[in-house]
Amino acid sequence: MDKTLLFSPWKIKDLELKNRVVMAPMDQYSARDGHVNDWHTYHYVSRAIGQVGLIIFEVAAVSANGRISSEDLGIYEDKHIEGLAKIVKECHKYGSKVALQIGHAGRKGQLKDTQLLAPSALRFNESYATPKEMDTNDIKQVILEFKQAGLRAKQAGFDALEIHAAHGYLLSSFLSPLSNHRNDAYGKNRALILQEILESLRETIDLPLTVRVSAADYHKQGNTPEKIAQLLEPLDSLYDVLNVSSGGVVEVPIKVYPGYQISGAGYLRDALGKPTIGGGALEEPKMAQRLVGSQVVDAIYLARALLKNPFWCFNAALSLGQEIEIPKPYARMVHL
Repeated sequence: MDKTLLFSPWKIKDLELKNRVVMAPMDQYSARDGHVNDWHTYHYVSRAIGQVGLIIFEVAAVSANGRISSEDLGIYEDKHIEGLAKIVKECHKYGSKVALQIGHAGRKGQLKDTQLLAPSALRFNESYATPKEMDTNDIKQVILEFKQAGLRAKQAGFDALEIHAAHGYLLSSFLSPLSNHRNDAYGKNRALILQEILESLRETIDLPLTVRVSAADYHKQGNTPEKIAQLLEPLDSLYDVLNVSSGGVVEVPIKVYPGYQISGAGYLRDALGKPTIGGGALEEPKMAQRLVGSQVVDAIYLARALLKNPFWCFNAALSLGQEIEIPKPYARMVHL
């Protein structure tokens, strides 16, 4: 028998989730001036009705210039708090816990007339502008912006906070040797800016902190799970959960198949001894159950599967013969 069931509770510090299903952050490109709107309400609350254990909101930029596009969410002004808080409150009504992913686009920003920032003046590709190599003042400012974003997330009622250090955006580009060619402390220790952000947040808020990383750059000179583990090991006490993805630092072909990012997640879980969320093109409930049950990962994240079906958890629980809370208006589905 599996040691851990997909729909069994999971505790992160004092935060208890009702199951091991996590909604991965997925940009909706539907915001205006960083604000949520009705679309975001429908999008997130429907997954809460569908009984997702932890919903991670799409990345909210820590500064206006740190957005990927003009349609990204933001949490760089106090006026963003109210709209986010309303959606969090609605999701809580259905028993889901909610985390906010915060980040900075770095050299992959696509805003017009905006100075891109990066660890080194290396553009992502020929269609992107060349970024400014950040000086010490730029770095201090970004650390402050992450701290302020964390405070606003706390005010909005989020249950946890995720730091976006994956997919080639600003913090990810510091972590990777492909995009960080610095000779100072932030080049010699590529995780230093992430460390300082986490230290700042730990001193400021008491929310559980998750970090999303790319376990592999898929490039012979880039990061591997082994190298990421070495970078993250000194940060052990500064975060609570690792959310493992891959790629995005440079343009390379990636072979995508169900669970293609699980090996990296499993390696980092074993190497660092931290609770870990893994996934990658997952849709099949039996596979998700097997991964959690065999303790390869502590929870699984779903992305496109939850876009296809907000009620994936209902179908999965029924197919696995596991109990799940079903809202009363939908209870008749059990008898079909």
